[in-house]
Amino acid sequence: MSRSAVVRAALLAISVGLASGAAATAQQRDGGRDARPAKNPLEGNPQAISNGAAMFRNRCAGCHGPDAHGYLGPDLTAFWAAGGTDARMFDIVRYGVSGTEMIAADPTRVFDKDIWQVLAYVRTLAAVPAAAPTGDAANGERIFRANCSSCHRVDGRGGQLGPDLSRIGSARPRTGLAAKVRGTSAFIRPGYEPVTLVTRDGERLRGVRKNEDEFSIQIMDMRERLQGYLKTNLAGVTIDKQSVMPAYGPDRLADRDLDDLLRYLTTLRGAAETATR
Repeated sequence: MSRSAVVRAALLAISVGLASGAAATAQQRDGGRDARPAKNPLEGNPQAISNGAAMFRNRCAGCHGPDAHGYLGPDLTAFWAAGGTDARMFDIVRYGVSGTEMIAADPTRVFDKDIWQVLAYVRTLAAVPAAAPTGDAANGERIFRANCSSCHRVDGRGGQLGPDLSRIGSARPRTGLAAKVRGTSAFIRPGYEPVTLVTRDGERLRGVRKNEDEFSIQIMDMRERLQGYLKTNLAGVTIDKQSVMPAYGPDRLADRDLDDLLRYLTTLRGAAETATR
């Protein structure tokens, strides 16, 4: 074999070895759906629970609340009582939930061990069985179709002025949903911030902001039309504090009807997740 052929063979072997090593490292780091354990290997480990508590406070409490009972994100303490598994919860953290603010965990910053430690901590908060859900989901769906579907879409049906709610049961706790319906929550999902534009002719246009840069703004108006404007042609652009969603107080929606509506909304978890439950 010539010297050049030997060199080429050596370089090829090194390249293959590096690629295999990188793949093995990635597999070891990230695990993968097939490789990760079905049950949390760190459940009940005191040190893991302590580490997981610190990571939860830093990374998760802002959405799920300091006690994991939900804030902007869902109540995690009821997950296992509702039939959830360690493997399913791991996959939610690692890969995120499509259509919600729950993004995938960056594998270069959040390792499998970190996730298992956080779940070991959350599992300690789930010792108390969840209260049985109340309300009539069938009636709740009827209430939704009559009052909400003109702005919100579920499984491809409904309006687009408000967020798609097909997976809202995975993304929001019942208490958070109730606060939004009653109008007591100040949280507005990004991409749906209310805005009022004033043209140079004095016309006022209200809708939700979709895109904006230094020179222009794009909104969806109250008739669900996407409209774009150059800021030089506007007399004013105001980001409103009041959501375009009306508040449904007890005078508009009785407590019993609210209970039914919430029962329906909490069942909306997307077709894929529902099939695995």
